[in-house]
Amino acid sequence: MSAPQLKPTRVNSFLPYGRQLIEDDDIAAVTDALKSDYLTTGPYVGRFESALARVTNASHAVVCANGTAALHMAARALGLGQGTRIVVPAITFLATASAPHMNGAEIVFADIDPETGLMRPEDLEAALARAGKVDAVFNVHLNGQCGDIEAIAKIARAHDLKIVDDACHALGTAFVAEDGSLAPIGSNRFCDLTVFSFHPVKTIAMGEGGAVTANDPELTKRLVLARNHGMTRAAEDFANTADAFDGDGAANPWYYELVEPEFNWRANDIQCALGLSQLGKLGRFVARRRALAAAYDTLLAPLGPLVRPPARTRPSLPAWHLYAARIDFARMGISRATVMRELARAGIGTQVHYFPVHRQPYYARRYGALRLPGAERYYARALSLPLFASMSPGDVERVVEELARVLGR
Repeated sequence: MSAPQLKPTRVNSFLPYGRQLIEDDDIAAVTDALKSDYLTTGPYVGRFESALARVTNASHAVVCANGTAALHMAARALGLGQGTRIVVPAITFLATASAPHMNGAEIVFADIDPETGLMRPEDLEAALARAGKVDAVFNVHLNGQCGDIEAIAKIARAHDLKIVDDACHALGTAFVAEDGSLAPIGSNRFCDLTVFSFHPVKTIAMGEGGAVTANDPELTKRLVLARNHGMTRAAEDFANTADAFDGDGAANPWYYELVEPEFNWRANDIQCALGLSQLGKLGRFVARRRALAAAYDTLLAPLGPLVRPPARTRPSLPAWHLYAARIDFARMGISRATVMRELARAGIGTQVHYFPVHRQPYYARRYGALRLPGAERYYARALSLPLFASMSPGDVERVVEELARVLGR
């Protein structure tokens, strides 16, 4: 059966910066889940986890409620709690820092490449030199690109750091290693754990949803505990044998045991049915996003050098989540807020990804003022233009025409 055609967005419709693409087979999958015997912790959960592990080339995948939950679970599984410190790049969503911080870890913010928004090896080294003892690094793959994760891993391992890849933007992305081989993001070749998000604006949607991929069975076991109240039903883990087993030595069928208190971060079968259907289209969605990004590159070229496409990184084969154009608003004599408002009036949504996390009032009060010039420069010029799988080349033309009009170009 041929793949369904992606319909162009209507000319008079509002183009948000991101949007899910839900098709008839996705609706049918959710309907099947609703008609089944399970709405949560049923067969779709395991099926989605198996499919995600295959796609990412990981040994295990543990699905959960959302990407923030996945980040928190990763911190729990690696023992990153009170008394630990984690390096986090300054350009990212709040959750990369806040999720492990809520587990008790302190955050050390690193600078980033002002052109790509990604943490470079030298940025990690500078953060380590500034902070002293550090226990882990949460490296962010921004907009669908990854930086030099192999070099970052070498530095991290030399300092005995745990490594978590925040790939909430990067499902379907691959890294080109120094030996020329491809490492799918999520395979954990250069990290301990990889975190994903399936929010509606991401490459595949579950409504809300997240996952962590792992290759270590012990880490996978800890992730499962962190997802489900910290409770186990595995007889081999029971400590309270008097209550756990009957007189014949068999485990009591009702018995479960608390290993350590955790949250309920479970994903349900409805989410996973949708996720499983969407995951089957990942290649098509990624290809469309890449084609749209290429169209933007071509159409924005006449607006250079004051308007430029996202800078590319050599070792990355990106599955684009965001198209973050770089616009020199100061030299053009127009504020970013004015551009965004004028585009919104023309039916085009935009967003800024992201306000530097170290400048958030909470972290500024906690850690004091911090000068990270790369993050400041990247933030000053970033503007995410519409990018989602149901867009057409005509939609890209419309966005660029309106942007040129607003900028007076």
